[in-house]
Amino acid sequence: MLFALMANDKPGALDTRKATRDAHLAYVRETGVVAQAGALLDGDGEMCGSLLILDVADRAAADAWAADDPYAKAGLFSDVTIKPWNRVIG
Repeated sequence: MLFALMANDKPGALDTRKATRDAHLAYVRETGVVAQAGALLDGDGEMCGSLLILDVADRAAADAWAADDPYAKAGLFSDVTIKPWNRVIG
């Protein structure tokens, strides 16, 4: 089942994102459930959030994945939204 995870960084948290990025990317690779992903950008082109498409069994698995993400553990996000996603194109 596909889920869209959309997360906004806390204001002024770019240094936290950069310091945690390698661990986050390793987690993405190791778990193998991320179908697509990328950083959201602000008006200056700086990273300010995340958009990921997770391919997991159910909502509980999506929630668990999100909770174990090094970004989440570092307190990077001001808010996270997870919703079922229906791929139409791509």
